[in-house]
Amino acid sequence: MNGDWLIRGRDGRLSAYAPRDEAAWCWAERLPGGDWLPPRVVGGSQRLHPVLAVGRGADGYAHLVSWRPTVPGESGLVHSTHFRGHLAALDWIPIGHPNKKGDRTGVPAVTVDAEGRAHVFVRNKGGGVSMLGQKQHGGWGPWRDLKGKEVHEELAAVTGESGRVEAYAATPDRILHWRQEEPGSVPVADEPLAVSARPGTLTALPTSEEHTTLFFTSQDGTLHAWRPGTAPVPLAAAAGPGPVAATRCVIEGTDCTLLAQRAASGRVAFAAYPTEQEPAGVWWTESGPQLPADAGVSLVVDREERVVAATLTPSTGQLLLTRRKDEPGLAFTAWEPVG
Repeated sequence: MNGDWLIRGRDGRLSAYAPRDEAAWCWAERLPGGDWLPPRVVGGSQRLHPVLAVGRGADGYAHLVSWRPTVPGESGLVHSTHFRGHLAALDWIPIGHPNKKGDRTGVPAVTVDAEGRAHVFVRNKGGGVSMLGQKQHGGWGPWRDLKGKEVHEELAAVTGESGRVEAYAATPDRILHWRQEEPGSVPVADEPLAVSARPGTLTALPTSEEHTTLFFTSQDGTLHAWRPGTAPVPLAAAAGPGPVAATRCVIEGTDCTLLAQRAASGRVAFAAYPTEQEPAGVWWTESGPQLPADAGVSLVVDREERVVAATLTPSTGQLLLTRRKDEPGLAFTAWEPVG
């Protein structure tokens, strides 16, 4: 799974998405803050590869992207929009291949601009990054080669508070960054960061009107925060091997960035600090049961402005949920299975 797969819809219901059994599955609240409906397949009956990218627009709609097999040895990307968590998603629509045809080239990433247009990023066969965007009045534009080389498979895509789209990718010795100069334009390359990040550890979060912040783990196991144009700031030793989940929330009246990660112990580790004030320090606190290696972690703020954390294990379909308690500090309720 790539992106924030736990989202709050336009109607306040929470939904979670994951690839499972050659399909995309959705878990959804029956009512905001209430019990959950049984999980179900969304997007139609097309057979999918076990990968799913999720992005949420400002309108609360979920955009899903996956690879599907086409002919033997080849695959194509597909896209679906989910308007309401408790309703059916649109059928999968083919959106092509960054090299016109061929097999899977990487894990896609999707983000949605201020006008509700999805932008899909994926590594191409040449080892660079290609991008495809929806048009304002329907349909999709052409594939664009954003260049780059030796890019790792997993990318991070994000829409800033400005409504403009950005993307990040890691290579063996640097992190690449692209951003839109104008709404709807093709993202252009920014100055890269000369650092070696562990593959699969990129997460991007809007943190102010001017900036998005990228979280990544360096080869020595240190979690860093980086805003393009500045030096990366080491936060702490990463709690585990994968990417962090990140969201912003208010803790005791302060705008904070909350991080969560499946720790090396198998439990979920949480940490928070005042947004864009990394020198304040980060300390991990573990919570919940030990989870399988394929469990993902995601964070969202619900309609009542409470932080909700979820873990989802695609191999078993188990979704666990916890909410931040209404008390000072960073305390959460007991983890409970849902769905």
